[in-house]
Amino acid sequence: MRRLRPGQRCEVWTASAAGVLDLAYASWNMLLEAPNWTLNGRELILNGDGKLWRLALADGSLAEVPLTGVPALNNDHVLAPDGGSIYVSGDDGHIYRAPLAGGPAARVTADDGSFHFLHGVSPDGSELAYVGIGEGDFSRPGRLMTMASRGGASAAVDVGPGHCDGPEYSPDGKWLYLNTESFSTAPGHAQLARVRPDGSQFEQLLASGTVDWFPHLSPDGSLASYVRFPAGTEGHPADVAVDVVLVSTGDWAAPLHTWPVFGGQGTLNVNSWSPDSGRFAFVAYPLGAGD
Repeated sequence: MRRLRPGQRCEVWTASAAGVLDLAYASWNMLLEAPNWTLNGRELILNGDGKLWRLALADGSLAEVPLTGVPALNNDHVLAPDGGSIYVSGDDGHIYRAPLAGGPAARVTADDGSFHFLHGVSPDGSELAYVGIGEGDFSRPGRLMTMASRGGASAAVDVGPGHCDGPEYSPDGKWLYLNTESFSTAPGHAQLARVRPDGSQFEQLLASGTVDWFPHLSPDGSLASYVRFPAGTEGHPADVAVDVVLVSTGDWAAPLHTWPVFGGQGTLNVNSWSPDSGRFAFVAYPLGAGD
């Protein structure tokens, strides 16, 4: 479980579509990751210390979401479209559904020999998209999988042999957006892509020399955020210099705004857009006074 390093702090930021940054929360004690924006527009849901936390944007207060029946949680969690539930990934490799107000959680994934890392819920709430790691062997590439949100059998979506991560449904449910290494033979060279849920029309969104992860579309589909790692990065490590990038979905190659931060893992793992598509949230982990 991640902890802040000596002299490190956690900063939760919101960024507007116009490029304005606002600091929502800062702590030298609590490491928070991967914000989700609630449907009421007033709160962020983040993980930290293996738990879920609710951050009120009006006053910066932080309160635990009291869940039962779940192991320690990682940073793969996504709100259900109804706004009253959340799907979370546990460190036992399973996905759970829980009430956002707190309470007992129910496991939705089967003991199929894989680890399951949730990233997407379809707009109608009927389906989940996740990354499957066979036998929990992290030397093997992650595979794009879908399953019914109520549980049951899963289905593989073919996006080539390279490791993939971050599969997330478009607002209309017609695409899955993800990052994948299938467009390169260079180790770790993730690029942004999309594919139809049935596996057709797999296509690269942006050809770049950097390592690009976690594309997140705004609810109106007009904008997207992602995190850009330096060339040569393998995986999505913590505590590196990265860029948080905002683009129009009509032109992924021309950033509208770019924010350099010290972060990576935990910065932008899941969709963090506000319901009005006006802002998104991310987390930075600066070291010392000037990093």
